[in-house]
Amino acid sequence: MHLDLSELSQLAPIFRELFKGYHVSRRDPELYAQLSNFQDQYRTLFKALGFELVCDTRGFYYFVPDTAAAAAQVNKTAQRLALFTFILVEHLADQGRDPIAVLDGGSLGRDELPSLLEKYRDLFIQAEVQTQEELEEKIMRRMTQLGFASEDNGTYRFLPPMHRFLDVCLSVQQDRDLAASVHSVLPLPAPVIIDEDSDEKLLQTEDPLDLSDFAEESEEDALARAIAEEQETDA
Repeated sequence: MHLDLSELSQLAPIFRELFKGYHVSRRDPELYAQLSNFQDQYRTLFKALGFELVCDTRGFYYFVPDTAAAAAQVNKTAQRLALFTFILVEHLADQGRDPIAVLDGGSLGRDELPSLLEKYRDLFIQAEVQTQEELEEKIMRRMTQLGFASEDNGTYRFLPPMHRFLDVCLSVQQDRDLAASVHSVLPLPAPVIIDEDSDEKLLQTEDPLDLSDFAEESEEDALARAIAEEQETDA
């Protein structure tokens, strides 16, 4: 394919945002329109540079790192965000609110964070989050930086890329249901967690799926494994 770089007028800002792990959605009209209009050209160019551009049909773009070194490794940021999504789904369901409606374009108030932190303190501690300040810094701020949510006057509104973590949660639940149906008792080895300089990217794993492993799996391990499997599916 012949590439006319003069057509790719938003190349620099698009690459800069995608490279740092940001998800471009309709909230970024100029970048999103440029990617939509020249999707094949951008995909070809980025592939030559070692990046895979993924277009999710639900309305957002992101990079998948193209490296075998990422196998079996899940970074802390991805794990924290997935764990928070899982916690939020359970919390909203307990309140009688529709989790999908909230996470698919709905909102969460900053004033709801203290009760959420207290209710799931043990899980947050395992994610190295113990105070509301850490929750806002390590999770909520990262969500806004990476394009999963926006924040306005203390209200967090969730954007289409949140579907990536919703997919993870659904995958975990489906795996648990299947594992329970075969009465498996084999534990899953804990995933390796690394803290890279570029910790925004969701990394891949090449480990095969084995449903017999899920019965004794902790929530954090299940989420970490599901993130990696979701990356393989996208790839």
